[in-house]
Amino acid sequence: MSFWSVSVRIWTVAHSKIINTLKHMKNTPRILILSKGDPHALATSLAREIPEAEILTDPADIQGGPVPYIVAGKPDPGIIASVPGAELILSLNAGIEHLLIPGEVPEQVGIVRLVDPAMTEGMSDWCLATLLSWHRNLPLYRADTTWNRRTEVLSRDRIVTVLGAGTLGSRVARLAALIGFQTRVWSRSGRSVDGAQAFAGFEGLIEATTGADAVINLLPLTPETENVLDENLFGRMAKGGFVSSAGRGPHLVDADLIAALDSGQLNSAALDVFRTEPLPDDDPLNVHPDVLVTPHVSAPTQANSAMRIMAENIRRHQQGKPIAELVDRSKGY
Repeated sequence: MSFWSVSVRIWTVAHSKIINTLKHMKNTPRILILSKGDPHALATSLAREIPEAEILTDPADIQGGPVPYIVAGKPDPGIIASVPGAELILSLNAGIEHLLIPGEVPEQVGIVRLVDPAMTEGMSDWCLATLLSWHRNLPLYRADTTWNRRTEVLSRDRIVTVLGAGTLGSRVARLAALIGFQTRVWSRSGRSVDGAQAFAGFEGLIEATTGADAVINLLPLTPETENVLDENLFGRMAKGGFVSSAGRGPHLVDADLIAALDSGQLNSAALDVFRTEPLPDDDPLNVHPDVLVTPHVSAPTQANSAMRIMAENIRRHQQGKPIAELVDRSKGY
């Protein structure tokens, strides 16, 4: 065998090894989980879905190259931007406004919202539970110490307005309509929802909330929706109305809600999200007798279901396929 034949053979074998290594690297995704909850439990669930993946749970463990995929809850500022080679951020939450803060996620890096049927089901349960509890006076009966019958109203005689017509809001609106409520739904686009009357735009928001007996907020947080639950909206509602909010804390003007409750314009409120979390023990919302406070539990992330969805998105990204629920930064969601 000639020198050139040996050289070519050596080069071919080496080239083949390089190609195989690159293929292995491509098919072995490196994933970093940034969660203040239980990242190891998430890693265990994700490993069942992508057994070939290298999964890290601490940025300090990053060595030997880029980490294309980051599963992110609400990490401390600057951590995501410091991860080398990030290509896709997979949010553990439906809300992603914390990821849109300038400098947190580089512009070229995609962000995927978590849209999970399990989360949608949980959110619907919470919203309908709070709505029906108010509708049938259950908190009042629980507080009564004597046999005191309240005035009961049929669902068909109540107007319920759902703010938000995305995956969460549309399901809540459909279920409210199926129960029998006169249901309205408002969104930026005016998306239609079966059984509900749809509204869009600023004038549509006024129309959708005027005379509403109950308002359920499931909007994304954008500059346009911040402070949407304010004295003007409460004042347009039917007297003695109810507000349920599981959107984001900054949607609500806290002082305006307290004032509306104290004046009798609103009867009660149920809140799951707050500007400051955990909500301080002495916060006016926490101590008000007509406010139900739950500790951000309306739609908890279901690890197994969420990791299954994220694994599919990682595979699609590796294969160059379109990914659902990519965030449009211009819209803020």
